[in-house]
Amino acid sequence: MARRNKILVPEAREGLDRLKAQVTQTTNAANTKYEVAEEKGISLQKGYNGNIRAKDAGKIGGSIGGNMVRELVKMGEQQMMNHRK
Repeated sequence: MARRNKILVPEAREGLDRLKAQVTQTTNAANTKYEVAEEKGISLQKGYNGNIRAKDAGKIGGSIGGNMVRELVKMGEQQMMNHRK
């Protein structure tokens, strides 16, 4: 089954980009995947990348998305703790 990289609330794009830049400690969220690919030794160019292996693509996107989810969970837990007080 193909995945779609489409957010359900388009207005959230700016916030997600800020979170991505924060989590990966980069200044430009648009270049994050290229920086991660370079760190992992994976050749990724702007434009078509149909020549890379699925395993390598997963290493790039998985580490970014996984860290973003981890940070969102941490933020949610913190909000719940603050709400209880």
